[in-house]
Amino acid sequence: MSPATVPTGTDLTPAPTDRTAGYALLAELAGPGAATTLGGLDAVAPGFPDWIVTSLFGGTYQRPGLALRDRQIANLAALTALGGVEPQLADHVRYSRRIGLTEAEITEVIVHLAPYVGLPKALAGLRVATAAFADATFADATFADAAATAEAKAGTGTGTEAAAESVAGSATPEADA
Repeated sequence: MSPATVPTGTDLTPAPTDRTAGYALLAELAGPGAATTLGGLDAVAPGFPDWIVTSLFGGTYQRPGLALRDRQIANLAALTALGGVEPQLADHVRYSRRIGLTEAEITEVIVHLAPYVGLPKALAGLRVATAAFADATFADATFADAAATAEAKAGTGTGTEAAAESVAGSATPEADA
């Protein structure tokens, strides 16, 4: 963009972040493991996990224009293309399954990338996806969490909200930033 075409002032779309929405979305995507999704990162980089959840899940993911399913397909493609980010790709394979993408759809996203990102990265992505599909503890939790999420969205349960409170209580600083 040339300086004459850069949006300024009121032309800019606000980019708010919503910490509570970020933790609720992470709980929906990660299920009961949400509190440990970012592992011991807070011990190494205090506040960084909260920043990730608030700015990414409470910011970028909250923007209009793409459905959560579409965002997950984009994440699968980007992480496969990057390579070397197997833990994050595995998480997003599990998140994608949790929100309803099938194993066949996830596989096809990765296969579709082969001519664009190269066969080695596509094969590596398929290895990560296959391992994530085989994770028995995830498979068992997926169906129970999907039912709880459906109940919560229908107003018949507290699934996502309770999970969000659990995650927020265990993975956030004591005071909101």
